[in-house]
Amino acid sequence: MIGYNLDSIIQGYAQGYFLMANDEENSLRWYGSRKRTLIPLDEKFHYPRSLRRAINQNRFTVAVNQDFKAVVEGCADRETTWISEELKQIYKALNKVGYAYSFETWQGDELAGGILGIVIGGAFIGESMFYNISEGSKVAMVKLVEQLKKRQFVFFDAQMNNPHLERFGAYTISDKKYKALLKLALSRECSLT
Repeated sequence: MIGYNLDSIIQGYAQGYFLMANDEENSLRWYGSRKRTLIPLDEKFHYPRSLRRAINQNRFTVAVNQDFKAVVEGCADRETTWISEELKQIYKALNKVGYAYSFETWQGDELAGGILGIVIGGAFIGESMFYNISEGSKVAMVKLVEQLKKRQFVFFDAQMNNPHLERFGAYTISDKKYKALLKLALSRECSLT
């Protein structure tokens, strides 16, 4: 964690920035965005009909931080990744002090999928997601939204939009609106567990 301490990292997220590795320079950098993508925590959240079957069949169970390390590795295991070895260590350190979480789906003893995120106050900042078993990460998304609603989180930040997230009702807001929501979120004390 060269050049970083956990307090400054939390402060960076609390100001609306997020960390990503830069492959070319093999270093971490803070990034911001003029627009942020949120997953709705209200009636605007929806998911494909085909996913209802997997949810209704109860094929998966959910857990929080049951295998945090495996979720970090699963999220990083792709051709192009912004999760460097240094960032993995930062996530693990943040997990130990209660800021980084893995929200997981399991099929029996097998990790089906998961979502990696940072929790600060009433903000869940999604860093990445992955799956080992078809529908594993999608079911994790649905169950995580249910948990965030139940725990009265202010928002679920997905950072950047893509067609996959749009299938769940993801929408984009301006940086100004994001900062206002972040201020509200920081005034709350929420927990995934």
